[in-house]
Amino acid sequence: MKTLQFKTNINCGGCIKAVTPTLNAQAGAGNWQVDTANPDKILTVTTDKLTPAEVVQAVEQAGFKIAAA
Repeated sequence: MKTLQFKTNINCGGCIKAVTPTLNAQAGAGNWQVDTANPDKILTVTTDKLTPAEVVQAVEQAGFKIAAA
């Protein structure tokens, strides 16, 4: 398993709720989290199948900004 990290604009519980279906479908429930206390709102994804580009595409499709951490 590899750990991918990204800066996002996912900054509240409502944002997390909005992106949950997409990330659960792509990465699997329990394989991702967003540190909303961090100023960069770091999304951490643990995966053995997703590429960074696939994670970026999933988050952007959910309507959020994302960049490599």
